Amino acid sequence: VQLVESGGGLVQPGGSLRLSCAASGFTFSSFTMSWYRQAPGKARELVARISSAGDSSHYGDSVKGRFTISRDNAKNTVSLQMNSLKPEDTAVYYCYTARFGSWGQGTQVTVSS
Repeated sequence: VQLVESGGGLVQPGGSLRLSCAASGFTFSSFTMSWYRQAPGKARELVARISSAGDSSHYGDSVKGRFTISRDNAKNTVSLQMNSLKPEDTAVYYCYTARFGSWGQGTQVTVSS
């Protein structure tokens, strides 16, 4: 199982970023996928989760209405569109599959002026 995140970077408050996670080594379309994040000195927290078919999603309270999770089962990718970013969104963002307990290496998102 391999998960590779991309798309992080530095963005100003109010800006947008789109993260992507490329999955391999398992039947991607069969499993729920999640995005988590971890800020310095804080516990890792759930950002968003999407069902295997992509027809159901769940968001953490702090990102509801600003972030959107999606997936492309033909390309084995899961994405996170992040809008109206705030400094408190600064963290390392991780792709995760609970079925295998596997994490990607993470991608840094920094929101700062």
